[in-house]
Amino acid sequence: MINEPRKEFNNPDSPAQAPRPASREDGPRRAFGPRKHFAPRRKVCRLCAEKIATVDYKQLQIIKSFCADGGKILSRRITGACCKHQRQIAKAVKINRNLAIMPYSG
Repeated sequence: MINEPRKEFNNPDSPAQAPRPASREDGPRRAFGPRKHFAPRRKVCRLCAEKIATVDYKQLQIIKSFCADGGKILSRRITGACCKHQRQIAKAVKINRNLAIMPYSG
């Protein structure tokens, strides 16, 4: 009884295996290996390109371009600003908020 084959698997009357659900095998095949993406264009600091040495809190036109509509400071990843200028922008925005020139939110 221990070595006998199980009847439910070897039953000749049972139908063939049930159809498999649709999977990734049915769709287009993707090649294995590294993905071939184009290299994104490197963002250049706009302030360095315009040769602006320092950002002052009085330069409202420049500072507002680095802020979202809600008043948040945009990150370097989005704006492409270098470290030095991002710190100067953050400091200028915080001064402007304190002086009520720019809103804290909305």
